[in-house]
Amino acid sequence: MEERRELKKLGVIGGMGPEASSYYYENVIAHTKASKDQEHIDMVILSHATMPDRTEAIITGDDKHLIRLLQEDARTLERLGVSNIAITCNTSHYFYEQIQKAVQIPVIHMIRESVAYAVNAFDNVKRIGIMATDGTINSRIYHKECKKLGVTPVKPSPERQKDVMSLIYDDIKSGKPGDRAKFDRVISEFMRKGCDAVILACTELSVFKGKHEIPSICLDAMDVLVRESILRSGAEYR
Repeated sequence: MEERRELKKLGVIGGMGPEASSYYYENVIAHTKASKDQEHIDMVILSHATMPDRTEAIITGDDKHLIRLLQEDARTLERLGVSNIAITCNTSHYFYEQIQKAVQIPVIHMIRESVAYAVNAFDNVKRIGIMATDGTINSRIYHKECKKLGVTPVKPSPERQKDVMSLIYDDIKSGKPGDRAKFDRVISEFMRKGCDAVILACTELSVFKGKHEIPSICLDAMDVLVRESILRSGAEYR
């Protein structure tokens, strides 16, 4: 008889936004190698849709309430017996250290894992475009991880950053499929700037990717989080 693989329970702080968290859950299921229910990962998902806006908290500096809620969610998951925590929001990783210090279990660092994956997945990467919210861009969390690995981070021009924010907030968070023209303008600019790869560094852009064909130059941070979540839970990734 084949030995049963010991799986670990996974915790998820989600709801930022709800559609992105649903997309994450669907992809964890789709990419877990399993032939029956019992071979899938046990998950505890907190869909905290009323969480304050992360970009606004970073830009205004009014972040104490947000940090407290993120820490409370992490502690709740820890009490429920999860072994790892995934957070389905790139921008919230600005508060990673505060969240991690609130619990004894590991919180997966989506930004760090995504940059490392991009460096390994693409040949001779020197410049990586970061397509993200104003909060993520201004916090420079992706920039820091890129520089640690000797890669130059590239952000959009102010005009194209407006396209990114409109795509995220006016389109995806509003329940629309997303304006392809906005996306293409940003990608074209990154290519003109000599980017070897572009990280889709917002989970709403992951939702956009699920509805549109995107260039091979793009790497979705959500895909990296899904893969890392499955592997850390002791399951096989497919």
